[in-house]
Amino acid sequence: MPRLSVGPMNRDRAILLAGAAAITAVAWLYMVRMAAGVHARVTMDWGALFLMWVVMMVAMMLPSTLPYVFVFQAEQVRRDAQQAPMTPTALFMGGYFAVWIAFSAACAALQQLLHGQALLSPMMAAASPVLAGAILLAAGVYQWTPMKNACLRHCRSPLTFLLSGWREGAGGAFRMGVDHGLFCVGCCWMLMLLPFAAGVMNLLWMAGITLLLLLEKAAPGGERTARVCGTLLALAGGYVMYFGVVL
Repeated sequence: MPRLSVGPMNRDRAILLAGAAAITAVAWLYMVRMAAGVHARVTMDWGALFLMWVVMMVAMMLPSTLPYVFVFQAEQVRRDAQQAPMTPTALFMGGYFAVWIAFSAACAALQQLLHGQALLSPMMAAASPVLAGAILLAAGVYQWTPMKNACLRHCRSPLTFLLSGWREGAGGAFRMGVDHGLFCVGCCWMLMLLPFAAGVMNLLWMAGITLLLLLEKAAPGGERTARVCGTLLALAGGYVMYFGVVL
């Protein structure tokens, strides 16, 4: 079992942070350009939808997973100092985003299905208040479930996970990323479906969800934040369905 040590910001961490910031910025810029032509994007094929969802996942999930990346990188720096074998942090991140890429494929297929059934508006949002409200309500209820709580505890405990689930070698690093990604999907999957209620290209909602993920996973009282948000989402869902409000 490794002895992880997380010290102050060093050169390697600064480079990693700068790279993550650049990737996130590029992803958000791509989403802004996509949103500008959203009406032309409704009839896109699965491949184009898949690419769109992958970029969305990078833009929204990369910031909240940085604590795990930093802890993994810190262990590699410690190993390098002891002249022990190192594993590229990119392999850990590759395993993590492999899970979200699979999730993106499922979301693209779901969007095609909803579009084919005329359940999405030209803004790629739910065409009926019932569907929009049901998505909001389901996301709100999920915030209170034991699975959400367990997955969120994992996402808030990078040191615990890496100490207890460390795997050696390149394959081990990738597998650790996959494991973390599965927990992360378990924590966030219903929140990631909220764009179907308000608009897949609704940048304001995307920014709000990204901020919520950061508060849940990294800020003090993240568990309480998740429950409060769940209550608000459930109330909003009931309101939308009862009053027939189109988002």
